Amino acid sequence: MKKYFQFEELGTNYQREFIGGLTTFLSMAYILVVNPLTLSLTTIPDLPDSMRMDYGAVFVATALAAALGSLLMGLIAKYPIALAPGMGLNAFFAYTVVLTMGIPWQTALSGVLISGLIFILLTLTGLREKIINSIPSELKFAVGAGIGLFITFIGFQNAGIIVGDEAVMVGLGDLTNGSTLLAIFGIFITVILMTRGINGGIFFGIVITAVVGMIVGLIDAPSSVVGAVPSLEPTFGAALTAFTDGQLYTTQMLAVILTFLFVDFFDTAGTLVAVTNQAGLTKGNKLPRAGKALFADSCATVVGAVLGTSTTTSYIESSAGVAAGARTGFASVVTAVLFLLSLFFFPLLEVITAAVTAPALIIVGVLMVSALGKIDWTRFEIAVPAFLTIIAMPLTYSIATGIAIGFIFYPITMAVKGRAKEIHPIMYLLFVIFILYFVFL
Repeated sequence: MKKYFQFEELGTNYQREFIGGLTTFLSMAYILVVNPLTLSLTTIPDLPDSMRMDYGAVFVATALAAALGSLLMGLIAKYPIALAPGMGLNAFFAYTVVLTMGIPWQTALSGVLISGLIFILLTLTGLREKIINSIPSELKFAVGAGIGLFITFIGFQNAGIIVGDEAVMVGLGDLTNGSTLLAIFGIFITVILMTRGINGGIFFGIVITAVVGMIVGLIDAPSSVVGAVPSLEPTFGAALTAFTDGQLYTTQMLAVILTFLFVDFFDTAGTLVAVTNQAGLTKGNKLPRAGKALFADSCATVVGAVLGTSTTTSYIESSAGVAAGARTGFASVVTAVLFLLSLFFFPLLEVITAAVTAPALIIVGVLMVSALGKIDWTRFEIAVPAFLTIIAMPLTYSIATGIAIGFIFYPITMAVKGRAKEIHPIMYLLFVIFILYFVFL
């Protein structure tokens, strides 16, 4: 096992990998609650039952898709990157495709399935890997730093430290709120542990924050330890039966499928680049075993759609596990096993609230923005696309949009500077694709 995962070469051990995998799981365990709430449109009143996906079935589909995706990533690509149904794409699925467009959720699942199958074809041809490797190192560093700012922003939001403001869009939240104070406590604890150089400091910060939350009454103790596993029957295979639905073969659904493709492609690319850079796994601006990682991601999307959930993708929260010490795919295997166990111990996940995980996201953001130092800011033709990539992610609340904006400006500034020959041909192709995306989608 040690030899297969290259423990000695990467300077790791079972303890570090286990803590890393556990930290990643705890950092993304919220998806087990949020995804079913989103896809079942629980917060939207007065909807016909036919528009709502079954909460219990989506929970099981979410856990199984995350477990399988993480397992494939760990065993095939050997990367400490976990997968689960993606945030953002699940909201697009539920609120735009189903609620606004009126497309049945079964048909929407078919769209996810088709996008996953297309990804498998693109991966087998090597096109996805070529695209990722064609991205210049400066933009890869910018993507990592931008994601760091993005997840820090999410962490501040989840903590209630930053809230919406009608006058200036965002502002300081109520720092006397109990959950916000708990998150602030978690930030201080995690900072202290990390500053002291304690391995797994982020994980222990999560545990201590959760325990304190229960002690002071801000988090309810779990009602039970073990619960019955809900039935998967309401959603299983619905994506296949919907191929007979005429709504699948429309221009509207084509736009939906293309959106699934675009967002997942570049969210995954951004996550792979950021996490592997953070773990020191990239070599010569190229990502070893990128094809295998992308294949695992594509297969997870296909299986997830058949089970009954929106697009499954690589999770940036994996960076929390890397920060805790994970360096190999064994950590992803640990995360996969924990997702399977969560099917039986779902009540225990009630203590992993947004306030508990917010400190981890914020601290991981601090670690990821170190990539800023690797960008040559003295070259304006590099500084502009890098900066726009970084700043657009938190401001647009989208990793993919930040990548698109930066990648549009990169060929422009490089060409004007007289460095057009240094640009990889694929970057010119992406320039055109991103412009078309903004115009039509």
